[in-house]
Amino acid sequence: MMTNQNCAQNLELVSGQLFTDEVILDIDDVTISYSGNPAVKSVSFPIAKNKITSIIGPSGCGKSTLLRSINRMNDFVEGVTVQGQLSYCGHDVYSSEIDPVEVRRNIGMVFQKPNPFPKTIYKNISWGPVINGYKGSTDELVEKSLRQAALWEEVKDRLHESALSLSGGQQQRLCIARALAMEPDILLMDEPCSALDPISTSHIEDLLFELKARYTIVIVTHNMQQAARISDYTAFLEMGDLIEFGVTDQLFTRPSQRRTEEYVTGRFG
Repeated sequence: MMTNQNCAQNLELVSGQLFTDEVILDIDDVTISYSGNPAVKSVSFPIAKNKITSIIGPSGCGKSTLLRSINRMNDFVEGVTVQGQLSYCGHDVYSSEIDPVEVRRNIGMVFQKPNPFPKTIYKNISWGPVINGYKGSTDELVEKSLRQAALWEEVKDRLHESALSLSGGQQQRLCIARALAMEPDILLMDEPCSALDPISTSHIEDLLFELKARYTIVIVTHNMQQAARISDYTAFLEMGDLIEFGVTDQLFTRPSQRRTEEYVTGRFG
């Protein structure tokens, strides 16, 4: 059984400063290859508990590949190999002793495009927990999850209507609620606002600020302004290499690497 009891302080240096936040996930010398061709190369950085970490970089730099490796979604892609170690609270998520299904219960994911099930709003939330043996009140779980995703007031009178009747922004918040219903520790988000309008994007960003009090969030984004607004830490990847990782404010205003400065100021990407 994976637990979060072994999370500990990480006293390594990050951008010249001591990293003293509690580390829930440690990415250590991770290389991810497709049929032997590295897409992510020897990447290492910590993920702080109850913080938002953004992964940025130009298209094809390995952001989504790295994100999907955290909860073993890459297991479904033929020819992918992962070297190095991804440690969730002291547990190597790629250990032969670890059940990948359990990994995904603890580390949920929200994808780029809203992907609600072709079921009712209620069943979108309740279906996963029920098939995984949830014994509590599904009514309470549905309400709690929708409230956490700031959607309850908008759908409380429509719970038994199709989820596909919701707007794009509502569907994405429903997908967040669906992930939260599994009660994960970490929530992975792969460009969750890229298909949304500015108003819906603002709702999602406001929601993330609220959620980090209870969850750790790792988000891939192409939007530099979004990363600067919402994240506590930022990792910048280019061509599979980690160019820089650090406190977001410092990385955007006083980057230690010239290539980071060129990217965040829009000179390429």
